[in-house]
Amino acid sequence: MTVSSPESTRSDSLDLTEPAQRAPSKRGTISSWLYLVPALVVFAVFMFYPLGRSFVLSFQGNDIMGRPAGFVGVSHYARLIQDPSFHRVLWNTFAFVLLTVIPVVALSLFLSLLLHQRLRGIQFFRTAFASPFAFSVATASVIFAVMFNQATGVLNGILGVFGIDRVGWLTDPSVALISIALTTVWMQIGYNLLVLSSGLGSVPDDLIEAARLDGAGGWRLQRNILIPLLTPQLFFLIVTGTIHSLQSFGQIHILTRGGPQNSTTTLVYSIYEQAFAYSNSNFGYASAQAVVLLFVVILITLAQFGVLERKVFYR
Repeated sequence: MTVSSPESTRSDSLDLTEPAQRAPSKRGTISSWLYLVPALVVFAVFMFYPLGRSFVLSFQGNDIMGRPAGFVGVSHYARLIQDPSFHRVLWNTFAFVLLTVIPVVALSLFLSLLLHQRLRGIQFFRTAFASPFAFSVATASVIFAVMFNQATGVLNGILGVFGIDRVGWLTDPSVALISIALTTVWMQIGYNLLVLSSGLGSVPDDLIEAARLDGAGGWRLQRNILIPLLTPQLFFLIVTGTIHSLQSFGQIHILTRGGPQNSTTTLVYSIYEQAFAYSNSNFGYASAQAVVLLFVVILITLAQFGVLERKVFYR
């Protein structure tokens, strides 16, 4: 019978942990890259190539069939700077972002705090408010097209009960963009509510109980405890919501097709019109607008990270 010494036991334990501390082998590195190949191929085909192609087309003209023909330099970008209609497109785009991102985040925050209360039957309301997340853009747009109908729409029917004149929700240039924004807010509120509700669900109960024992309750508890703990989710929703609003297309195409009088033509819809909707397609001019959209998204996102991230409380 042999008795192992402490030295041998220590050396054995070191030997057991030694393989875990070794650097990854060349074979493991190759296999890791092989797993990444499918994702890289998808990104290259559907993201990197279209991005590079759009950048190249923005410096090319078009023949009578709309096909790229010849290098024209920065003439498309010069035309964008001088085109009053493009200036209105930018204004519509920024106005649409403000009319959608701020209301949907504020309303989602209010509803999530309200639904966080422990009340009887609150689960039904949680499901009801989150249900818009299950609707596609086309389905939601068709529903709101029926509601916005000037002759038989539900909204004008409600206004008629109170003796208010009918509103051209989709035909009045001063109201159409707001109508599209209302549709977008309704579509996005379900997803935002799910994100904020999950954030509230991760708040420790003992933290809330401790705050209640210290005298915090009602609005004071929500303002000083719950909302600061939700800042990571709020920051995420603001950034992604802004990008989503800048890229909105389906509801605009179904409800107004950019009208009336181009009052709902945003940057994405203008790109579609220039490239595909008009008979004399101008892919170069549309590609220049797409490059502008890319830089707008990047600049706004960087500004949000530079300003808003400082106020995020990561617990």
